[in-house]
Amino acid sequence: MNINFEPHFRRYEAIVRKAENAFERIRLDYPQSVKCRIGCSDCCRALFDISLIEAIYINYHFKKTIKGSKRDELIEKANIADRRVYKIKRNAYRAASRGASEDDILSAIAQQRVRCPLLNDDEKCDLYEYRPITCRIYGVPTAIRGKGHTCGLSGFSAGEAYPTINMDILYHELYKLSLEMIKDIGSSHVKMADMLIPLSMALLTEYDQEYLGIARIKEDNR
Repeated sequence: MNINFEPHFRRYEAIVRKAENAFERIRLDYPQSVKCRIGCSDCCRALFDISLIEAIYINYHFKKTIKGSKRDELIEKANIADRRVYKIKRNAYRAASRGASEDDILSAIAQQRVRCPLLNDDEKCDLYEYRPITCRIYGVPTAIRGKGHTCGLSGFSAGEAYPTINMDILYHELYKLSLEMIKDIGSSHVKMADMLIPLSMALLTEYDQEYLGIARIKEDNR
């Protein structure tokens, strides 16, 4: 990529640090309930999307860090995972068309398991240092649209009150940063900031000037 994303990456990393600090505070206060440990990969099979800024950040470090046959191997794993995610989302769309409630659809999606393409045979992440924020806070209570969620392997009990990470606030910060990034690089695709992307697709996508709507602007201005 010839586009300078560094200023936006630094701001994204500041959000990462805030999320990790929130996770650490809960872990220290409830050590008996947070079961995260080396070798546990439950979060690596959860189905979730990431924001545009996260997708470009992970894509950048994936290409910078992983080379040769190893990258080819992970690209193939990403293709397999992406086909699986597509089928799950297609079934969710069909369920919505049949009149299924949003809560039922989200509940069904939450039960689906898709192995992350970055999860290696040792049950460790091949891009751990640059993993998504969701991976970093998985295992402590979170709230989305006022509803609480936590890892099924944790020791947090349903119905009890715990410190909770508000994902709506976090998602809004990531959206704002994605939008500012799109505007700063001069993209014609402002709505692209609304995108939520599976990690598998983030690895597969070429975030070049044409994809981001920059090449077209330059051509139109000739």
